[in-house]
Amino acid sequence: MQRGMETVAAPVTLVVPCYNEARRLRPEAFFEALDETPRLRLRFVNDGSKDETLEVLEALRQERPGRVVVQSLAQNGGKAEAVRQGVLAAAAAGDAVVGYWDADLATPFDELASFTSVIDRDSNVDAVLGSRVKLLGRNVERRFHRHVYGRVFATAVSLMLGLPVYDTQCGAKLLRMTPAVRDAFSTPFQSRWIFDVELLMRLVARWQAEGEVPAAKIVEVPLRRWTDVPGSKVTPRDGVRAAAELARLGRTYGVPVAAR
Repeated sequence: MQRGMETVAAPVTLVVPCYNEARRLRPEAFFEALDETPRLRLRFVNDGSKDETLEVLEALRQERPGRVVVQSLAQNGGKAEAVRQGVLAAAAAGDAVVGYWDADLATPFDELASFTSVIDRDSNVDAVLGSRVKLLGRNVERRFHRHVYGRVFATAVSLMLGLPVYDTQCGAKLLRMTPAVRDAFSTPFQSRWIFDVELLMRLVARWQAEGEVPAAKIVEVPLRRWTDVPGSKVTPRDGVRAAAELARLGRTYGVPVAAR
């Protein structure tokens, strides 16, 4: 938020999908983010959790009424559906800038300013993606096998999309709620494990149909800090599933032409 006589920035809503996260949620980190970023709103989506997640989220909401919304799904539908439902609800509530952020805060909230600065300064950009690039001066901690798999997967995705995207699977993204973006969330994702890729495929297809240049609509922001938080629900078997889903998405959506 800019103070003084300058324009106040538009609110930003982050959808935080939660499934059995009662022990990993860090309320103090969410409160700190809300206190330090007046434009921030949080929409937690309880994805049919079987533990005390909903109770923890309701306590958060009571501490920050108006800044925290809790949306609860009766049954567990997976991260893709939880994010989709949260984004649609935020858009229906009139939120113009909506993102999604992992509940474990592997991407800390102090990275959000880099995302919002892109959205604020360039009205042509509709999607900002966090990118886990290990560079000097940046603290990106990933297990070696996940880093290697990630690079192979990202290369395959880049070829399929026709875009030089480095990291589609980082759990931090920010979106401008344009008709194209809202339409991309309008129907359930086929993919359970790599819905981020399917989202980009839908957006690229829409932008191309409208005569837009997809590479001008997306910006990747290299993260200064990212931590591979213990307790992740992603397993090596999921990597195999993701590869199979990527092949299926390629058959469904085809390879975009001249996406760059």
